Amino acid sequence: MSTRLNPDSLRARVVGLDALLLTSLLWLLAKFLRYLFPPLFATLQESYGVSNATVGAAFTGLMLAYAAMQFPSGALADRVGSVRVVVAGALVAAAGAAVVAVAGPFPVLVGGMLLVGLGTGAHKTVAIGLLSKVYPARTGRALGVLDTLGAFGGVVAPAAVVVVGVGAGTGLVAAAGLGSVLGGVAAGYDWRSVFLVGAGAGVLLAGLFAWRVPGRVEGEDERGGTGTLALGTYAPLFRERRFLLFVLVTVLFSIAYNGAVAFLPLYLTRAVGLSPSVANLVYAALFLVSLVQTVTGDLSDRVGKLPMIVATLSLSAAGLGASLVVRDPLVVAAVVVLFGVGSHGFRPVRGAYLTDVIPDDVAGGTLGIVRTLLMGAGALAPAVVGVVSDAVDFGAAFSLLFVAIAGAAAVAALLLVRPRERSRRGPSS
Repeated sequence: MSTRLNPDSLRARVVGLDALLLTSLLWLLAKFLRYLFPPLFATLQESYGVSNATVGAAFTGLMLAYAAMQFPSGALADRVGSVRVVVAGALVAAAGAAVVAVAGPFPVLVGGMLLVGLGTGAHKTVAIGLLSKVYPARTGRALGVLDTLGAFGGVVAPAAVVVVGVGAGTGLVAAAGLGSVLGGVAAGYDWRSVFLVGAGAGVLLAGLFAWRVPGRVEGEDERGGTGTLALGTYAPLFRERRFLLFVLVTVLFSIAYNGAVAFLPLYLTRAVGLSPSVANLVYAALFLVSLVQTVTGDLSDRVGKLPMIVATLSLSAAGLGASLVVRDPLVVAAVVVLFGVGSHGFRPVRGAYLTDVIPDDVAGGTLGIVRTLLMGAGALAPAVVGVVSDAVDFGAAFSLLFVAIAGAAAVAALLLVRPRERSRRGPSS
């Protein structure tokens, strides 16, 4: 006898995913807007007559604005509610994208970039808390969907740059015979139109989020609370040597990853010799492999978090190090993918490790501080890469990034071989 699906039950399941879908789409848009800039560095240099150091410093400003919002956004959500913070952040990011789309002078463009950083920086920390309220029994799965779907913003961004490039008669897609199709779509548009579309999408998603999600957290603490900005509350844990060493691991990783991601398209074209379109496709592949996050998260529960941290960081270091010496396009693509597998694979395990060692009563604020530190340090990396690449070359700049990621792997290995401290929360589930 066949089993019939209950339409009402199916409808309830679909409706029940609205908060997860909208939160994840806003995260995808946030990463899309941020990662539109690196593939456009060469275009911005030509349009505005600026150097690697200048575009790197501008992107560093965006990332510093993003980093600066991590702790304050969480504390603000405690006071006024997470929905309001997420909606406000989306609208600020949309305004920044609109400014970039119409910017004339370069300082105006930088102003738009800073707004994008501030707006997108208000999302992730708050989204984690919101989803844990809406899906208390499925928080891990919900956060996995959030991170995986969000990572595809980095896939779509360089692809969008390639598509608008087709309109100008360039790009690998045109060479592959698809130019007649996509060229007609992209004709008459340039990179500014992509930001304009992003701004419109941000306003639309913010409106849908404000309409649908408040009802999904009814009964939760959305009326505002008594969150505090007192950093002294979280100081004791940062006096512990083992915890500080792991913070160092996350900071070194963030420096290497953010520096590489910001300049990878230019590095692949100017130092490795790939064409711009091929470089952008390889750049997209770096984000496409983010699906590995679900695998490494599951493996960390079976073999342990620190062993997986050492393994993923070692893969990341191997990929970045190999990119310094290989030149064949297929091999370059393979080592960039290896770097991506290690880097994306590290992230969920990092979060699981921090959740395991941070006491529950200071978890939110401590995570906010750690994210501020790692994002702040990572935000400086593009400026350093820009300066070193101008003064020496991209090879020297990416060699520094390799030293950072190799250092992260070495410190993690040191934590692995030293006696482990008992978890503050008991065995991880």
